Amino acid sequence: MKYLAKVSLCLLLLLACPLQVLAAGADSVCYGTTSNGFLKKGVALPKEGENFQPFSSLAVFLGRTYIHSTVKAIVTGAYGNLAKQFPDKVFVYGETGWKEGGEIYPHKTHQNGTSVDFMVPVVDKQGKSVPLPTSVFNKFGYNLEFDKNGKYENLTIDFEALAAHIYFLNETARKQKVGIQRVIFDPRLQPLLFKTKYGRKLKGKLKFNSKQAWVRHDEHIHVDFAIPCQKMK
Repeated sequence: MKYLAKVSLCLLLLLACPLQVLAAGADSVCYGTTSNGFLKKGVALPKEGENFQPFSSLAVFLGRTYIHSTVKAIVTGAYGNLAKQFPDKVFVYGETGWKEGGEIYPHKTHQNGTSVDFMVPVVDKQGKSVPLPTSVFNKFGYNLEFDKNGKYENLTIDFEALAAHIYFLNETARKQKVGIQRVIFDPRLQPLLFKTKYGRKLKGKLKFNSKQAWVRHDEHIHVDFAIPCQKMK
């Protein structure tokens, strides 16, 4: 009986070892910076979820939605929290990067798997949460222009949902023992963000751009996650 017990234990250990190797191998490794770097073992964001979707199925097909594995855990975890707190809200994520990182036109960053674009959540005239309209005719949402009040045609930016999204991204990142390096959002619209319940929790705690970026970032926010990366060789 003792012999059989030892054999069984050995078999269990042998079976567990490959699983451990696979689990360890699933972790991504980022190199350099967001503007000069690359990525190893990048993973793709889910094609869809309970309360979120990509900005473009074509971009997903082309492989433009890959990120660091820790960032994926943060993003999906935040969406899970949002589904509980705001079950009627719809969210849309934008571009991230290539599986191996590197330059991804037209972005100046997004090179090492730690950057994610999130399209702003919007509501229609009835106040219902709807996906931001994205198509080839508006550069998949990146060419939309919201006014100083966060309005575009019959749509309005849902600042409360946007602030909650950023808040839960930060909370989930902290649970992963990392954080958010910075958030880029149109400075003219930031006051409307900080007036909300979750926005007040963000002000002064996260780094937002104070000056206008090279593109407005009114139809989307850009988030850089503070993931430890290796130096470029």
